[in-house]
Amino acid sequence: MRDSQDVSLGIQNQVLAEILKHWSLEKPEVVAHDFGGATVLRGYYLQGLRYSRLTLIDPVALSPWGSPFVQHVRKHIEAFNGLPSYAHKALISAYLQGASFKGLSSEALEVYAAPWLGDVGQEAFYRQIAQMDIKYTDEIELLYGKPECPIQILWGEEDLWIPIATGERLAAKLASGHLIRIPRAGHLVQEDAPEAIVAAILQR
Repeated sequence: MRDSQDVSLGIQNQVLAEILKHWSLEKPEVVAHDFGGATVLRGYYLQGLRYSRLTLIDPVALSPWGSPFVQHVRKHIEAFNGLPSYAHKALISAYLQGASFKGLSSEALEVYAAPWLGDVGQEAFYRQIAQMDIKYTDEIELLYGKPECPIQILWGEEDLWIPIATGERLAAKLASGHLIRIPRAGHLVQEDAPEAIVAAILQR
């Protein structure tokens, strides 16, 4: 969360590779959500990382991506950088609630929002949005094909950030068209329907 720190998708797969090397994990089973999806896919197609099994949950993987809020902020980043803290907190709350179909509890909302509040958190929040770039998924899309390991893709049917049509496109490229659709779930499937994720992971 430091000023000028690279937190883009271009660096995350390198961090993942270093973590797996540090932990001596050659073919771990991986569960990845949102940017985590782009990270593990970039690691697979660009760096040769291999997994024993891969579960993707509403991943950032195909353009266009980014919620309407994110796309708007990217166009007016300087204006948002100068928001009073109370206005920023209200925006963060509304933004996060939009990721859940059922609505986040006050406890969950507090956990998700906490890193992005205060002087350091607020600046880091808009800094990471400024570094979001579809080039990091565009450069691997042409490489997409069914991976060597078993893969399953879960998608919340009510995802307002990345519509399920994108999930269908991705499933066609990676999973022979098989997509696990999660009803009454938004982008944060882990909040709206955690049991669906557990069931998918436990299924062999």
